[in-house]
Amino acid sequence: MISLKSVSHDYSGGHRISFKDWQIANGDQWLLLGESGSGKTTLLHILTGILQPKEGEVLINNTSIYNLSSKELDQFRGRNIGIIFQRPHLIKSLSIAENLVLAQSLAGLPTDLNRVNEVLASLGIADKKRSYPNELSQGQLQRVSIARAVINKPALLIADEPTSSLDDKNATAVLSLLMEQSGLNHATLIVATHDKRVKDAFINTYELT
Repeated sequence: MISLKSVSHDYSGGHRISFKDWQIANGDQWLLLGESGSGKTTLLHILTGILQPKEGEVLINNTSIYNLSSKELDQFRGRNIGIIFQRPHLIKSLSIAENLVLAQSLAGLPTDLNRVNEVLASLGIADKKRSYPNELSQGQLQRVSIARAVINKPALLIADEPTSSLDDKNATAVLSLLMEQSGLNHATLIVATHDKRVKDAFINTYELT
């Protein structure tokens, strides 16, 4: 379970933003909806352990993440939180499989090539594991980004603006992939966006105003 309790953040200039409490059950799929400037990025950073709030607590699987040391938080994030960015962040000199193995290593986990093969197969790109990022199409790169996010079986899977630059057809396809992968990996899914086209795909919505 993920819990956001009494969280607020102070911006420079004295502006404070307070977030309503948020309880997320294991396996839930949520839409985090908010316009630019509403605090969506700030909340994402707080949820993922990047930005410590001024007040409040974030619990992921009963671990208060801001009570961890910096090293502990890095490893916890690597093992428990998968992030899919709008654009792929892959190391160009490494093959697709090597990029996934690196994600395992950074989380302090042993190399598991069977897991690498399993994830790539579930996304229909098993034949690309020896390819390099510059050899893949944008659609294939997006699938690799999802693979890297789920490789360590995270409790929390966050997709940051995954549809904002896509047409309706591709936006629907990406959302379907994210929901399918969160189910396969038993991960809680949060899709953060200002794209109101995706609202109907979710039962649960946490909206910032």
